[in-house]
Amino acid sequence: MSRVLVCELDSLGVGASHDADKFGDEGADTLGHIADECAAGRADKDGVRAGPLHIPNLVALGMGALSHASTGRTAPGLNGASEFTGAWGYAVETSFGKDTPSGHWEAMGAPATFEWGYFTDRTNSFPAELVEALVAQADLPGVLANCHASGTEIIKEFGEQHMQSGKPILYTSADSVVQIAAHEGSFGLERLYEVCLIARKLADDYNVGRVIARPFEGFNAADFTRTVGRRDYTVPPHKPTLLDRVSDAGHAVIAVGKISDIFAGSGVTKVIKAYGNSDIFDATLQAMSDAPDNSFVMTNFVDFDMLYGHRRDVIGYAAALEAFDKRLPELQQCLRPDDMVILTADHGCDPTFPGSDHTREHVPVLAFGPKVKAGPLGERKSFADIGETAAQWLGVQGFGTGQSWL
Repeated sequence: MSRVLVCELDSLGVGASHDADKFGDEGADTLGHIADECAAGRADKDGVRAGPLHIPNLVALGMGALSHASTGRTAPGLNGASEFTGAWGYAVETSFGKDTPSGHWEAMGAPATFEWGYFTDRTNSFPAELVEALVAQADLPGVLANCHASGTEIIKEFGEQHMQSGKPILYTSADSVVQIAAHEGSFGLERLYEVCLIARKLADDYNVGRVIARPFEGFNAADFTRTVGRRDYTVPPHKPTLLDRVSDAGHAVIAVGKISDIFAGSGVTKVIKAYGNSDIFDATLQAMSDAPDNSFVMTNFVDFDMLYGHRRDVIGYAAALEAFDKRLPELQQCLRPDDMVILTADHGCDPTFPGSDHTREHVPVLAFGPKVKAGPLGERKSFADIGETAAQWLGVQGFGTGQSWL
């Protein structure tokens, strides 16, 4: 019986979207620019990686071909396949934002065609009444930062002061998000989660998509590091998604990594927590081994975005892509006759761009499985084509927000 696995390669954009100018992202191309940097020798590092980008399994599925279709050029290292083993194309986002919930929800049939609430001021980013309410309701001595910031830089700047004062670090970005960082030891992980739950309720009045707990550890600015205790508090999707349709039909919906958080648990029947791309890949293989017939499995490979895209780490991003590619045969070998796998992304995060924010880009659509017909899928007018296709494959009701390619 049919099963579907959707793997979100978080932030792997494949070229600027037609409306990228509205976001200041003209010319963005996460995959293509990584390939350019590798070919130019600017992504070489001893013991990490060297030479042109080497992702032969993804290229064989059609990654290079879809990149060319999206951008009009073939980036170095993305050619070499004359026949493809997957169905390949790219998808255009119709949601109004370029954030994580919007991209995931749209792919699952629920485009976010409404305006999220944003905190656009670079300093004193959050309204005074929100900060005052958070301090009062969470019984805090105050907050630090209250600005736009990179998550790794903000803990270096304010971490020691936070540990001395007990004031959590409050910051945001170009996304619709409230982020709160605190030290696991001096502040406490459960205490951080309590503060974030209060912030989640307060943020509802501002139509904010996510509140994110960002715990860290270490003794001083030189060795502070974020831990795996991150937790996303996302508003529930505004309408049913494929996850709801599958679970309502009595079938398993298995969420690997941070997927359950992104959907606020809606429609999820089993949560598998894993941290880091390697462990997430292991968890995905185990999920596919255990998943019963008619199951839907969804996985987010968070490192591409969190560790490399936002940190503008081209070398790390390239190495992570090559590591993912090297393991793809393991996934292909574990598939049952009626399984379909779809590889995609939720937005871009071009590591060659200035700043540390997501980029508005097309995303890859690569489908494969023993009975999946290989060949071009063209431009998909919405990420929702993924959910519509998966619904048809699984035999559950579609949404009408996208078009199946089957």
